[in-house]
Amino acid sequence: MKLTADANKFGPFAFMAAVLMTAAMVSAEEDVVTIRQADMKAMAAAAKTISGMFKASTTYKASEFKWAADTIRDRSGGVLSAHFASAADSRQSKAGPNILEERDRFDRIANDLRDYAVALDAAAQKNPGPMTASMRMKPGEAMGSGPFGTHVRNEDELSTMAAEHAFHLMLQTCTTCHTRFRME
Repeated sequence: MKLTADANKFGPFAFMAAVLMTAAMVSAEEDVVTIRQADMKAMAAAAKTISGMFKASTTYKASEFKWAADTIRDRSGGVLSAHFASAADSRQSKAGPNILEERDRFDRIANDLRDYAVALDAAAQKNPGPMTASMRMKPGEAMGSGPFGTHVRNEDELSTMAAEHAFHLMLQTCTTCHTRFRME
């Protein structure tokens, strides 16, 4: 805030108010960055939990699988989009400036992430015992939404997909977002 002759007549109070307002804005921005970084770490840990269960299916526990899926679901979609609602000009942030320019694309990716997590939650509910063959990908099944994979936009298709396939699509969604919207 630039002090003008009018502001000077209020003396140190106007200056102090300007300093406090600036500090509050910087603090709020850094808080959002801290919160979203914590959410990203929680989602990464949840994905690692699910990955471990697919690597060693004997470690599958429906309640832990569901908890991990719900962790991702609760931090994606609109919650994730809201974390990036304004330009983050914080030194802590690795968010690219193009998020605001490509808002619709970013929001679609955030919602896709949520949809895949919802599908994983449903799989855990359907499979309360050991990991079943229906949760696993079939040999030769395409892994993702790249040139050889499938991008699921249909809720019915997603609900019939193997959980492992939904998981790979979810990971690919994370990679797509980081590639497009994260600065190195």
